[in-house]
Amino acid sequence: MSNAIFKVPEAKNEVCLTYAPGSPERKAVKAALKNMRSKKIDIPMVINGEEIFTKTKLKLAPPHDHKHILGTFNKGSKSHVTKAINAALSAKEKWANTSWQDRAAVFLKAADLISGPYRAQMNAATMLAQSKNIWQAEIDAVCELADFLRFNVRYMTEIYSQQPDSSPGIWNRLEYRPLEGFVFAITPFNFTAIAGNLPATPALLGNTCVWKCADSQVYSAHMVMKIFREAGLPDGVINLVFVDGPKAGEVVFNHHDFAGLHFTGSTGVFQKLWKTIGENIQNYRSYPRIVGETGGKDFIVVHPSADVAQVSTAIVRGAFEYQGQKCSAASRAYIPKSLWPAVKKMITKDIKSMKMGPVEDFRNFINAVIDEKSFDNIKTYLDHARKSKDAKIIIGGKASKSKGYFVEPTVIVADKPDYKTMCEEIFGPVITIYVYEDNKLDELLPVIDNTSPYSLTGSIFAKDRYTIEALTYALRNAAGNFYINDKPTGAVVGQQPFGGARGSGTNDKAGSVLNLYRWISPRTIKETFDAPTDYRYPFLAKQ
Repeated sequence: MSNAIFKVPEAKNEVCLTYAPGSPERKAVKAALKNMRSKKIDIPMVINGEEIFTKTKLKLAPPHDHKHILGTFNKGSKSHVTKAINAALSAKEKWANTSWQDRAAVFLKAADLISGPYRAQMNAATMLAQSKNIWQAEIDAVCELADFLRFNVRYMTEIYSQQPDSSPGIWNRLEYRPLEGFVFAITPFNFTAIAGNLPATPALLGNTCVWKCADSQVYSAHMVMKIFREAGLPDGVINLVFVDGPKAGEVVFNHHDFAGLHFTGSTGVFQKLWKTIGENIQNYRSYPRIVGETGGKDFIVVHPSADVAQVSTAIVRGAFEYQGQKCSAASRAYIPKSLWPAVKKMITKDIKSMKMGPVEDFRNFINAVIDEKSFDNIKTYLDHARKSKDAKIIIGGKASKSKGYFVEPTVIVADKPDYKTMCEEIFGPVITIYVYEDNKLDELLPVIDNTSPYSLTGSIFAKDRYTIEALTYALRNAAGNFYINDKPTGAVVGQQPFGGARGSGTNDKAGSVLNLYRWISPRTIKETFDAPTDYRYPFLAKQ
């Protein structure tokens, strides 16, 4: 075993490629899309390195072309969850005792595979399975995931280097153990990077995991798992299962060795899981770590001094990139009456210029929402606004699921700041705007702060510095990620650690060292070189 103190490669944010016409990266992704669309694959679960096939096979189809079949995946049962837990526990001791640099090497190699030879395939998988345009896929499936893996290695070494002071004759040390037991990672459909990061972060620190991805993300999760294994991840460290949430939870949350939950998904599900864990707390070896990032009702607040073009661009990008299917997407905006005509004119022009259709056509800015359930949910909000006396759809509002689950980018203007679509998370390409009197912003700020149960992201637009300072302070608890003169989306690993509080989650900041602290259990070691041999202290001596 080496006795060197290794210096890891410098973590730098992966540069996003442009995919401009004529570029080699564009050609590579086009070829990957064509190739992957032409094949039907059968995706297995992976437990202890073994590919698991079952008799229950569910179809995989692109959301923008739901009649085209990409293949099937093998649905598992509670027995597969038990098998995955046993595999994780069996692999734990050897993986936890593996030197940190060898654990790091696995994920550093995975990052290089993702950003290198697998770049086109990673993008194509995310485009096909999750209906992301090439830019949204690039910033997610390649750049952000590679960033997570590289920066987490840096953060791990920073943690390990933090050591206590020692008095003369004493050597104090801290070792950072993994948790006792296994970690359960539940990942969403909308970000391939999140899907890879949630099991990988605990694993980097010596934990072993059971990973349950969303059914609508299986296609790209399969690619991530393939890359982890190619990078040298040992069997049993991460076990990928395709099991219904309640069935998986019944096994996981009743297991004595359940050590932690790493979750991204809906607020309702997270709260239910937290309650279940609490009810079973006496059954666990340790108090489980619970880390969750959930919903948002993210805002843009515009001051009369703001720049119209900046505001308008932030609205259309923040609300409609990836069809608004980001927990950070702008979904409510507060515009002063003096600026509204100019803002309305610009966003109308921009939205009318947007093309909507399949991801294979790179001219399309808007693609499909993830599935029929999501489509139907979004449509109920559009129908409500269409019938309401308190709101009006001024742009978009149409939806069709005949070929794919397409919803037009939609702008609703509400007469009241507490109108339904100003308050509830829609998770689609819909933004609601409330136009306020220029001199009423101070009165509106408490309403903005308390409109929803969430506190994820938000942005303000203003030129005056005193105003910027005042708004930043007034909304200090309204968003865990706060943006000044920018859209409330697009957090970058290592630059804007991501997470919110209130109903938006535990605010453990993925993309920073803070998240990694949740997956370790420190042990303090005190070694005394010349131990006392008499219990008596000097104060006991006679005068």
